[in-house]
Amino acid sequence: MPNYVCFGRGREFRDPHCQSIVGDQIDAAVGKLVVEAMTPMALELALTVEHEITDRLQETDRLRHRQVERAQYEADQARYRYMQVDPANRLVADTLEADWNAKLRALDTAKHEYERQRQAEPLLVDAAERQRVLSIAADFPAVWNDPGTPQRERKRMLALLVEDVTLIKARQVTASVRFRGGATTTLTLPRPLTASELRVTHEDVRRHMDALLDEYTDAQVAHVLNERGLRTGADGSFDSEAVKWVRFAHRLKSLKQRLLEAGWVTGKQAQEKLGTNRNALARWRKTGRIQARICSDRGEWLYWLPPPPDDGDTTTPSTQPDNPTARPAI
Repeated sequence: MPNYVCFGRGREFRDPHCQSIVGDQIDAAVGKLVVEAMTPMALELALTVEHEITDRLQETDRLRHRQVERAQYEADQARYRYMQVDPANRLVADTLEADWNAKLRALDTAKHEYERQRQAEPLLVDAAERQRVLSIAADFPAVWNDPGTPQRERKRMLALLVEDVTLIKARQVTASVRFRGGATTTLTLPRPLTASELRVTHEDVRRHMDALLDEYTDAQVAHVLNERGLRTGADGSFDSEAVKWVRFAHRLKSLKQRLLEAGWVTGKQAQEKLGTNRNALARWRKTGRIQARICSDRGEWLYWLPPPPDDGDTTTPSTQPDNPTARPAI
């Protein structure tokens, strides 16, 4: 997945990145824009590309020919100096003659190199090349959308059509696309999701999880979700840690928190209120004298205590809740 990063002063001064944008959505939008723009202006754009190629070839030829002209000038100057020397001064004459010969050899080399490169890169786009450019322009949508077209070829085509793309990320992403020739189009796109946002568990799955947490621990919730074929945001199976992370990220209360809020108490609280000890409380739990249930994957127990009796009521209060919630089987 491509990312577009503005380093700002980061490379030079180690400052944080200016901005970073996930690029797949931007690439798709710019590609669609280019394909749509090619339909009405295919011929005009193809001719513009052809003229640009021709201009570049001609400019390159002019630069190479200047090297030949420079070599010719230096050879002419060397000849002039040799012709002006006094023949009686043989030492100077021999030196100037050697310099003239060297300049002539350099001129010959420059001419041969110029002709070789000119033949390798013709000055004008020939008929076959012109037809190829026009064919690409006419068939651009098919070529661009062909799954077999390599990404590097799309980049080359885009470089011929688009001068640059300026991105600004705020609540939305603004992409200003400047075509070669000066035309500019502005696209407004939704801000791409970050990597963490892409891995967020789906809302429907979170609703299932929230309902299950009324009765089940994290590991039991994970088991039920997997049985129902539900997946994590990363498209994986659930385990207790995955459930715990979703609870933390979306502020879902655990089974223990829900039971405590509903009036259940911890073992220590039950011992204090009933005036008993740990062993006696465990016996009462096992014999059904007091209602208890496991509230976490660590085997923690919570207890339901009867409300205090009214004044004058001498009957033994029930240790069962008025409307106990039956725990469904997994």
